[in-house]
Amino acid sequence: MVKVNDIVRFLNEVGGGRVTRIEGKMVYVEDEDGFERPALAHEVVVVDQARSKPTAYERPLDIKIRLVEPEKPTKATQPAVAQEPVFETPEGEVLNVVLAYEAREIKHLNTTTFYSHLVNDSNYYLYFTYMTRGDESVEWTTRYHGLVEPNIQLQLDEFGHDDLNDMTHVAIQYVAFKQGKGFKLKNPALVEMRLDVTKFYKLHCFHASEYFDEPVIELKVVSNDRPARITHIDSSELEAAMREKKRQEKQDKPHHTSKPAAKRQDELIVQDLHIAELIDNLSGLSNSDMLNYQLDKFREVMEANKNRVGQKIVFIHGKGEGVLRRALLDELRRRYPRCAVQDASFREYGFGATQVTIHK
Repeated sequence: MVKVNDIVRFLNEVGGGRVTRIEGKMVYVEDEDGFERPALAHEVVVVDQARSKPTAYERPLDIKIRLVEPEKPTKATQPAVAQEPVFETPEGEVLNVVLAYEAREIKHLNTTTFYSHLVNDSNYYLYFTYMTRGDESVEWTTRYHGLVEPNIQLQLDEFGHDDLNDMTHVAIQYVAFKQGKGFKLKNPALVEMRLDVTKFYKLHCFHASEYFDEPVIELKVVSNDRPARITHIDSSELEAAMREKKRQEKQDKPHHTSKPAAKRQDELIVQDLHIAELIDNLSGLSNSDMLNYQLDKFREVMEANKNRVGQKIVFIHGKGEGVLRRALLDELRRRYPRCAVQDASFREYGFGATQVTIHK
């Protein structure tokens, strides 16, 4: 929110200055020549807020996160302007980058607009691009691109509830470097993250931050030089991957034989439920996804043999934390109460196997 004495720059034209007064949706900005220019409030962005006390994100020894505007190019005939020195810290030698969302009116989340910020908590300059897209789109929209200096908190844009459907995926692409001195190389990166837009309607999802005075929703883009990884997989993508695997398995089977779902040892059926034996590629699968896949395989074997009285089936589930074994026993009690259940021979299968005998 723009306030009197804030330092702002214009979004749609070059220049900026200090806010001298605000009348409705109009703000009046005094430039460096002393001229006052009117502009709509949403057409300016704050680059330095007027404050009467230090912010939470101030370095010791008065080293602060600075909000600045990139220098205008000078003519060759003009003397070069001395650049403000960068105050470096030992911890700033590793990249820490945060994308944060702040509510303009935290107590009115259903009607307020929001600000997006990028925090560069490091001794490095970053050339970066901030992009978003919705679930229904495969194309990205650039919302901001530019240079952010070391130890700077930069406001990127302002948006409303109507924009949230186009922001379910966010991405930051960046290159890190220093000016006028040697430095250690940092790998350029493209970080894509899932943004749960329902959080913008829930007050408890906004939390205190060392970088902001007000509660925010934070996404850690880089933590100690390590770019964030995608933490969410679309259920539709997971379903498509499973369908593709089943289709591939059918193609790989000989057409003249019917290969059983489990290995037969004489009259004994042995089904290994270790997830690595069931799925070749585990990328993107959560623990619950893997457990559901294992239970589906268990049900498939049981349904195929439930009418074969006397049939013995050994399910190898491993010892682990016992989560899969408890789930199997629960399924057997609810769906197959007449089957006999016991531990399988530990000499043959170790301590992580259960034997089921089919009864009438």
